[in-house]
Amino acid sequence: MGVFDEVKSRNFSLYGQWLGIISIILLIALGIVGFLSHVVFSIVGWVIAFILVVVEIPLCMKFCPTSPKFDGFIAYFENCYFRAILYLVFAVVMFLSNLINVGPLIACGVSLLLAAICYGIAAVTGQAFASSKILGGTGVDNVV
Repeated sequence: MGVFDEVKSRNFSLYGQWLGIISIILLIALGIVGFLSHVVFSIVGWVIAFILVVVEIPLCMKFCPTSPKFDGFIAYFENCYFRAILYLVFAVVMFLSNLINVGPLIACGVSLLLAAICYGIAAVTGQAFASSKILGGTGVDNVV
């Protein structure tokens, strides 16, 4: 199953995951761009990006040795409700950066909010959690 098949699946948890990947890229890139005007929020954005890499990319969990306690913690985020709340909190943090000084980090807040909305829709409609096969997940073959 490729990217186009995942888009056609209408599984909002997959849409949320891809928006999460876009958010990671934006958090890193715009954190670098806005570092001088938003030092604290740029560093916070990089920390959020690291957390999202661990949560969103299952391939990282296969390469890195982890403890059972850490695996249990990550298992909490295989639920769309938890992911929606996580992304919503991260979006609020990025929107707070704009109260101090308007900068490029608002794009990160918007992408995080869109990911939260997608995970929220998946949770409310009862769609099973799925992760992209391209990123080392199960895909929607087991879900549909």
